[in-house]
Amino acid sequence: MALLQCQSLPGFGCSGIALARAGVQQCLAAASHAPLLPPLLCANGGRTGRSPASVKAGNAIGFGRRGRRDLRVVAEAAAAKVTPVSPGGVSISDVLWPSAGAFLAMAALGKLDQVVAYKGVSLTIAPLGAVCCVLFSAPDSPAAKKYNMFVAQIGCAALGVLALSLFGPGWLARGAALSACIAFMTITGATHPPAASLPLLFIDGPKFHNLQFWYALFPGAAGCVVLCLIQEVVVYLKKNFKF
Repeated sequence: MALLQCQSLPGFGCSGIALARAGVQQCLAAASHAPLLPPLLCANGGRTGRSPASVKAGNAIGFGRRGRRDLRVVAEAAAAKVTPVSPGGVSISDVLWPSAGAFLAMAALGKLDQVVAYKGVSLTIAPLGAVCCVLFSAPDSPAAKKYNMFVAQIGCAALGVLALSLFGPGWLARGAALSACIAFMTITGATHPPAASLPLLFIDGPKFHNLQFWYALFPGAAGCVVLCLIQEVVVYLKKNFKF
């Protein structure tokens, strides 16, 4: 019956029907594997009816539009992540409150110096000046974290006392104390650069030698307690009183 139907079509045999079906199947398979290509009208054994040059031009236009759209999306996303800078720059309050906090800190430490003056020691030491800079100008930095500050202050000061007792005053005690401080802060994760100067201050400051291991708490850690209290006031003022 199929043979009679094929022979009944004038000029179109069974081989022609098989070729047409094969062409349709090829078009469907290509469309399933390449969904981004523009739809083509399959006919005449899988031929599209469009010249290859027109197909390439259509694909180029389509990809060009998608490329420009993708670049625009990426540019908008990048622009959204950029934090705008205020035209006025740094505000007056951002300068005033940290500076006033540093002045108040040194005034408070100087007042406490008068209390402990009879012992021949002082709270207004250079390392605490560096601590003031960290606490007031960069309160969110790792060096300003309370754990880092107190662990480093106590540990590094104790290492300075130990180095002096082992090697005596001189370059060997300084080098050993400083290298031990860096190793200590690395192991504990308590990075606080101002604390690294405490061993050098102890080794080269005879007035602190009588403190022995009490130097681990005074003046470094004790002074940091005062500075932390003042820092809380400064941070509150910066957040709530801007001008």
